[in-house]
Amino acid sequence: MRKIFKSSKHSNSSSSISSSTPSSSMSSPLRYTVPNTPLHTFSESVMAENVENARLIITKWDLESSSFAKVTSLFYESRREAKEFLNSVKNLQRAMHYYVSEYSNSQKLIEAQQLMQTAMKRLEKEFYQILASNRDHLDLESTSTRSSSSRARSSTSDDSDDSEDEFRIADESIKRVEQVSSLAMSDLKAIADCMISTGYGKECVKIYKIIRKSIVDEGLYHLGVDRLTSSQINKLEWEVLDIKIKNWLKAINVAVKTLFSGERILCDYVFAASASIRESCFTEITKDGANLLFGFPELVAKTKKSPEKMFRMLDIYEAVYNIWPEIQSIFSLKSTSAVQTQALNSLIKLGEAARGMLTEFESAIQKESSKTPVPGGGIHPLTRYVMNYMSFLTDYKGILSDTIADWPLSMNSPMPESYFCSPESDDSSTSAVSVRLAWLILVLLCKLDVKAELYKDVALSYLFLANNLQYVVEKVKSSNLRFFLGEDWLKKHEGKVKQYASNYERMGWSKVMASLPENPTADAIPLENVRERYRSFNSAFAEACSKQTTWIVTDSKLRDEIKLSLARKLVPLYRGFYNKYRDILRRDFSHESIVRYAPDDLGNYLSDLLYGNGGLSSTTSSVSSASASASISSRTSTTSVQSHGGWRSPLRR
Repeated sequence: MRKIFKSSKHSNSSSSISSSTPSSSMSSPLRYTVPNTPLHTFSESVMAENVENARLIITKWDLESSSFAKVTSLFYESRREAKEFLNSVKNLQRAMHYYVSEYSNSQKLIEAQQLMQTAMKRLEKEFYQILASNRDHLDLESTSTRSSSSRARSSTSDDSDDSEDEFRIADESIKRVEQVSSLAMSDLKAIADCMISTGYGKECVKIYKIIRKSIVDEGLYHLGVDRLTSSQINKLEWEVLDIKIKNWLKAINVAVKTLFSGERILCDYVFAASASIRESCFTEITKDGANLLFGFPELVAKTKKSPEKMFRMLDIYEAVYNIWPEIQSIFSLKSTSAVQTQALNSLIKLGEAARGMLTEFESAIQKESSKTPVPGGGIHPLTRYVMNYMSFLTDYKGILSDTIADWPLSMNSPMPESYFCSPESDDSSTSAVSVRLAWLILVLLCKLDVKAELYKDVALSYLFLANNLQYVVEKVKSSNLRFFLGEDWLKKHEGKVKQYASNYERMGWSKVMASLPENPTADAIPLENVRERYRSFNSAFAEACSKQTTWIVTDSKLRDEIKLSLARKLVPLYRGFYNKYRDILRRDFSHESIVRYAPDDLGNYLSDLLYGNGGLSSTTSSVSSASASASISSRTSTTSVQSHGGWRSPLRR
C-alpha cells in the first residue's frame, strides 16, 4: 500500500469535568468550560462523510468493479460527474491528512488510502485516454494557424453562395476542433493538478511523456526529417541529398512553429502546477527530435565542398537564422540549452562551409582553361556562369553579411583601390561583402582578358571584351549586385564598355577609314588617285563587312550604339568624297565598275552587321534594314563626327 503521508503518534487524551468541583461554582453557564469532545466529534464526522462520499463515486468508477467502468470514459460520459470525482479526491485527501494527524492507526485511514489508489488508477486511465484520443487536436499552434488561414481565404473569396457555404463549413469545423482541443486541455490540466497534489505526479508524467514524445517523433518523421549519420550523408549522391535538404527546408518552420511551439504551450498549460515537471516533460519530449532537426544542417555542412552546393547551404543557413528567435523562445529552459547550442553550431558550420565554397568558386574561375574562342566574340560561358551565380548569391543579402563580414580578403598581389569602390555605407559587414563581390568580378574580368588574346583579330578581341563586360554590367544592374557595388562601380565599368567598343571601331574599320581622304572637300585629287581611293575603299569595306557579319554584339542597345557610331563617322566622310567626285567619274567610262556603293547603301550594309548570322538579321527584314539605314543616314547627315580618346587595353597589343 502506497504511503503518501507521514504518520504521527497521537495521544488520545481528552479533557473532562473534574468530579471534585463544587456544584456551587457552576452556577453561571458563562463560567462553564466547554469540553473539546463535541468539536472533535464534528471534525471526525465531516471527514468520515468525505470518505463515504468519495467511496460512493470512486467505487462506481473502479476499473475492477464492472465492465462498464473498464470501457467507459468518465470525462466523456459525464463532465459533471468527472468534476465531482475530482472534488471527492480532494476531500478524500483532506480526510487522510486529518486521520494521519489525529488517528494514525485508524481503519478509516487505511480505507481512505485504498480509495485514493483506486481513484488514481482511474485518473491514470482517463489521462491516457484523453491524450490518446485527442492526438490530432492537442496542438494549439496548428489549430490557430488553420483558423487564421480559413478566415484569410474567406475574406478573399468570391461572393458566390457555394464559396460562402464552403468556407462557413470549414470555419465551423475548425471551431469544433478548437473547442475539442480546449476541453481536452482543460481535462488534462485538472487531472494533472489532482494527481500531482495527491503525490501521484510520477504516474501522470510518465504517461504524458510516452504519448507526447511519440507524437513529436512521428510528426518529424512525417515531415521528412530523417535520422542520418555523418557517414550516411557523405555516401549520398548530391541529387539524393538535395531532395533531403528540400524536405528539411519545408519541415523546419512547421516543426518549430507548430510541433515544438505547440508542445511547449500544451506542456506549460497542463503542468502549470509544477515548474520542474513542466521543464522535465518538455525537455524529454522534444530534445531528441530538436537535436535531430538542428543537427542535420551541421552534417550537411561537413560534406564535400563544391560551388554548386552553395545555394542549398545558404538556404539552410537562412532557414535557421530566420527562425532563431522562435528557437530561443521555445527552448529557453535551462535543460533545453543544448538545443540552442546545436542550432548555433549548425550556423557556424554552415558559415564556414559557405566561405569555403566561395573560395572554391574563385579557384574554379582562375583554373578555367578552355582554349577555344567563342564564335563571333560573343558571351563566354564562363561569364554567364559566374554572373548568374553571383546574382543568385546576392539574393541572400542579409545572410552574406552575416557569413562574410568577418572574413578578410587576402590577395597575392596588390590591386588598385578603384576596383573595390562600393556604396557609401556605415555597415562594415555590407562593405566587406561588397569588397568580396567586387574581387570575384575582377577575377572574372582578368580571366576574360586572357580569353580575348585567343582571337587573331585584335578588333574581334575588343568586341569580345565589350560583349562580356556589357553582360557583366547588365547583370549587376538587374540584380542585388547593384546595391553591393554601387553606382560609381557601374559608371566606371560602363565607361570601359564604351572604351572597348571604341577600340573595336578603330581597329576593325581602320583600313576603311584610311582609304578615304581625311578632308574630302579640300584640294582636288587627280582622277587616277580618285580611282585608287575608290578601289581601296571598295576592297576594305567589303572585307570588313564580310568578316563582321559573322561577329556578334548580343546586347541590342550596345549593337545599335556601335552601328550608329560607325555610321556617324563613315557615312558623312564617304558622302563628301562621293559628292565631290561623282560628276567627274560619271564622265569616265569605268564609273560603274569603280563606284560600287552609294552613300545610302553604306547604312544598309552596316545595319546587317554584328548579328553573328552571316549578315541576315534574325529580327530584321530587308525592308526594315533599309529603313534603319535610312534613319542612320538621316541622323549622320546632321551630326558631326565625334572624336574618341585612346585607351590602353590590358591586352597590351
